[in-house]
Amino acid sequence: MPENLSSQLERYLPPPVLALAKIAGKEASEVGQELYLVGGVVRDLFLGRANFDLDIVVEGDAISLAQRLAKDSQAKLTVHSRFGTAKLNYPGFSLDLATARRESYSRPGALPAVQPGSLTDDLIRRDFSINAMALYLNPQRFGELVDLYHGKDDLDNRLIRILHPNSFIDDGTRIPRAIRYEQRLGFKLEAETEKLLRRDVSMFDTISGDRIRHELELILKEDKPELVLRRAEGLGVLRQLHPSLKGNGWLSQKFKQARQSHKRISFPSLYLCFLIYNLTDKENEEFTSRLNFPKNSAQAMRHTLQLKAQLPSLANPQLKPSDIYQSLHSYATPAIQSNALASESPIASQHLRLYMTKLRYVKTLLSGEDLKSMGIPTGPQIGEILDALHKAKLNGELKTRRDEEKLVHSWHQKQSG
Repeated sequence: MPENLSSQLERYLPPPVLALAKIAGKEASEVGQELYLVGGVVRDLFLGRANFDLDIVVEGDAISLAQRLAKDSQAKLTVHSRFGTAKLNYPGFSLDLATARRESYSRPGALPAVQPGSLTDDLIRRDFSINAMALYLNPQRFGELVDLYHGKDDLDNRLIRILHPNSFIDDGTRIPRAIRYEQRLGFKLEAETEKLLRRDVSMFDTISGDRIRHELELILKEDKPELVLRRAEGLGVLRQLHPSLKGNGWLSQKFKQARQSHKRISFPSLYLCFLIYNLTDKENEEFTSRLNFPKNSAQAMRHTLQLKAQLPSLANPQLKPSDIYQSLHSYATPAIQSNALASESPIASQHLRLYMTKLRYVKTLLSGEDLKSMGIPTGPQIGEILDALHKAKLNGELKTRRDEEKLVHSWHQKQSG
């Protein structure tokens, strides 16, 4: 007899989410459709991990069901007719509805051709057994577990298992995803799955740079991405991104230092700068080109290596604050942060941190309009005086607006005299 998890589901889901799941199941039953909660939320229910962005599969018409649900609520409805999917966004959570489908791949790495199918078809197309479980939402069978591929057993045994031998060939993005789940959950790749992953690691080359970059971005959003990258190196996966990339102890140390040292930063951007820190400029360009990084990310990566080459000049203890500002103000923030942690020179690191914590925020109190009102003629001299004021303020020579005005008057008198 199938296991029924209705009581667990009722405890797990917040009341508004639970109420919506039950309403959706009732609506589906009224038109003769079967409705299932599928994928990650079922997995996380067993693991006791919060996950309230629900994926629901309909053996029927997902879009019409979503439209009926949207009529009775304040949800924002987004429909993708081509794929038979819809998304309902509620305050604090979302609901993805998809028509059950089967997939076929014309070649390795191709996006799948999709046709309507059964729940069985829909589950076999998924990546791992632990993500291929479903729970009935129809009232008469609410909470009944559908576990065709023994995902519950694999959860109990802490294993990541693919569903068929060609899984990594069909979709090479499952390779980094398997490692990501393994490390996030503290699981192990099932023995045959690991063997097939090693066999099929070259399938990375069948995937577009954009899809690979997306998987890397997901890795860098993990709580401890260094674990994923170290494992990826050991499995031969990291070198498929670029032969010179390493997931070594140095990288792990820098990732940990980043989490300890900075609060108001984008960790994924900083992690990316560390990942390429020991590449050459040429290797970095190859990497950024292959994965088609967006402009801001590619710039931060280039700046990281350019600033790394400039570190010896920043190790000069005689540098004035204005010199430090002038050297750094044009660099992307993640490039400065990564070099502050990676530099082997305590003085250079100190200068980089001084810029990040103080110097970049220093502004003059007088503006160009203020200078005009003080009799400075419109033209290049306005910019020159503002730059000189900024430099003096950086060096602690000016404190108040009155200090700035006095300096401007003295310059103006010299020019007039």
